[in-house]
Amino acid sequence: MTNFPNCFQKTLQIAVCTVLAAAMLMPMSGQAASERKQSGKSKKPVAAKAVDRKKATFRNTAVAKAPREPAVATKGKRLSREEARQVQRLEARRLAKKPQMRAAAKSTRLAHNKNGNLKLAVHQRSASAGVIGVESESRLSTGERLGLRSLNDPLDLNSSVALVMDQDTGEVLFSKNDSAVLPIASLTKLMTGLVIADAQLPMDEMITITQDDVDTHKWSRSRLAVGTRLSRGELMHLALMSSENRAAHALGRTYPGGLAHFVRLMNAKARDLGMADTRYVEPTGLMSQNQSSARDLATLVSVAYERPILRDLSTSPSHLLELGNRTLQFNNSNRLIRNPEWDIGLQKTGYISEAGRCLVMQAKVSGRKLIMVFLDSTGKVGRAQDAERVRHWVEALGSQRPLIRPQG
Repeated sequence: MTNFPNCFQKTLQIAVCTVLAAAMLMPMSGQAASERKQSGKSKKPVAAKAVDRKKATFRNTAVAKAPREPAVATKGKRLSREEARQVQRLEARRLAKKPQMRAAAKSTRLAHNKNGNLKLAVHQRSASAGVIGVESESRLSTGERLGLRSLNDPLDLNSSVALVMDQDTGEVLFSKNDSAVLPIASLTKLMTGLVIADAQLPMDEMITITQDDVDTHKWSRSRLAVGTRLSRGELMHLALMSSENRAAHALGRTYPGGLAHFVRLMNAKARDLGMADTRYVEPTGLMSQNQSSARDLATLVSVAYERPILRDLSTSPSHLLELGNRTLQFNNSNRLIRNPEWDIGLQKTGYISEAGRCLVMQAKVSGRKLIMVFLDSTGKVGRAQDAERVRHWVEALGSQRPLIRPQG
């Protein structure tokens, strides 16, 4: 190329370099264009990626910190600022309760009792009062298992067992399953009081409630704390009037000879009175092994009525108890005591799940002294309703005295 002129030679060199450079760049541009076409978008710079990651982190943090939707119906409503704050407070309370609910669920246990029925025992811990036992039993009463509640009667009573008799003549006015032997719950305390009264122990002797008097069978509540000192007369009053279990247990525990001897005396008294269907294993009635029949209980009511102390204490409407700096009021467990239409001479209520609601009374109706026994009644007011039905029925009889034969 030395034969060409210098200008033409330089021009040719420039053209060759341009062609070579274009040939080298064309494959790279084609590959980049193909990649962009396949991905549908171009790659972002490194700085743009860092900004996107920061935005994503902010969004995730905001979602995590945002409160959950309150458990109230706010959808579709425009809330004011105060309403929104109220919703937030309600949600905070609901969330605060969750740990307590979980703890209570962990402390709940199901156990099988000796009859193979499920017993639910829930023990909750109280910061101020220690451990409180609450027992709820999902089992049928003995009367239900025997099919006694399914039997109808002329008065349509709530009780599986009933007996109404004239105290003076022994005439049976009404009877329903009066020979059935069932758990009697706190009706047991009437025999407890009878044994104490007949022993003529000093009523002013001071007795201390101890840990032995605490109910570990049913975990029933009591307002008499361990260490409380009361006279024997006050314990008798609380046991018969408001069915205080610790009071009744303390009476038996402190009896001369001890608790076992006291229970033997209870059973001996029942035999002496001809109560062949009756058996006692402890003085409170919390155990379902304490059993009797309506006929036996009518005998017990008639004998207990002869003791003035049992009449007075069992029919007392209420009693104020001075315990240190506190004054506690105990009320009668029988709501009929406060009803002016009733003239009740002696009474006792009872309840455990095996026995249902129970009630025995001596009352004057239409000038007649009547003994009423109701066992295994349904509902909290069922036994009181049955007594009212019997009273109205006897009042309607007037001078007529038709006999409703016992059903067995």
